[in-house]
Parts: sequence; C-alpha cells; structure tokens
Amino acid sequence: MKSTRDRILKTLLNHPNASISDLAGAVNINNISVRHHLTNLLADGLIIASEVRHGVGRPKLVYSLSESGQENFPTRYMNLTNKLLDQLKKTLSHEQVEEVFTSIAQSMIVDQLDKTKRLTVEQKLDFIQNSLATEGFMIEWEKIDKGYLIHEISCPYYHIGQSHPEVCILDQTLISAILSRKTEKINCVLNGDNHCSYLVRI
Repeated sequence: MKSTRDRILKTLLNHPNASISDLAGAVNINNISVRHHLTNLLADGLIIASEVRHGVGRPKLVYSLSESGQENFPTRYMNLTNKLLDQLKKTLSHEQVEEVFTSIAQSMIVDQLDKTKRLTVEQKLDFIQNSLATEGFMIEWEKIDKGYLIHEISCPYYHIGQSHPEVCILDQTLISAILSRKTEKINCVLNGDNHCSYLVRI
C-alpha cells in the first residue's frame, strides 16, 4: 500500500494547484496531518506552494509538484510525446497541427454520437463527465443563467500541455461535438487558473 506521502504526491500530479482541504479529501486524512506532510515535502523540494486570491480576504495557499517532484513518476512517455509533437510542429503549420488534434478528438467520439443524440443537454453533460473520466479527466458541471459551466478539475494532458497547448483542442472538440454546441474556454490552468472551464451557452 502506498504511503500517505506518496498519495499526496500522486494527487498533486493529477490535481495541480490543490489546497490543503483538497488534499485532505483526496487522501482521506485531516488538514493537520496534510500540513505536516506538506511541510516535509516542501523541505525536500518535491512540491511548491503559491498564493491565489479569490475576491477579498487573505490569499489561499495551493500546492503543486516541483520539477523534482515530477521526476518521481515515469516520464518517458511524456518525453516521447513531446518529441513527437515537436517534430510534428516542425513539419506542419499551426493550422494543420490543430486539424490533426481535431481529427483525433472526432475519432474518439464517432461511436458515441449515436448514443447521445436523443439525450437532453444535462444527460449529455453527465455522459461527457463519465466518458472523459475514462480518459483521465475529472469533470464537474453546473447550471448558470447563461447556460452551463464545465470545469476540468484535473487533466491528463496538463504536463504535455505546458509545452504543447494545442492538446487542449482534444477535450474542447469532444465536448462541443457531443453537445452540438460551441464551447467557450473562459479559464485555463496553463494561464495560472486553478483549472480549465468552458461556458456552454443555451
């Protein structure tokens, strides 16, 4: 069984910019215990802490893996993927690269469109939530006055996306295709936001 320390690191791998409460819930321990582990991980240089401010009041500390922390996990597949994408971008134009990712996203959902065409919007959102979970995403959605907000709490492409933000086209294209509506990206973790969010106007 993995230690609590390892589980915290694994959580931060999949959920960068997590708060103490986020981590406590993810690894099922109390906030005080999380603080103790985070203090040791900071001292070991495996994580970094940063402040985020939401409105008035004191800023909140959030935690992410440092470069040393990321090295605790297998990175060969990421290195290979980055090299392949580097080569792809040297060969093709920006528009052609985006077309490649769009085509990949469409191929991922071609068998799913028949299953969703008779569903309501909210049933489609539930379908997206479950479908993307199999790809390593954690999705939440909420209804607002303008339509719906879709939040990507975690993204399996986060580390690759830091060098190749074009991969973000995959999930956005998939969401738009299943909903048969254009999605507007209003937050992006690559820009320093806590997570990516999409607005779907109804």
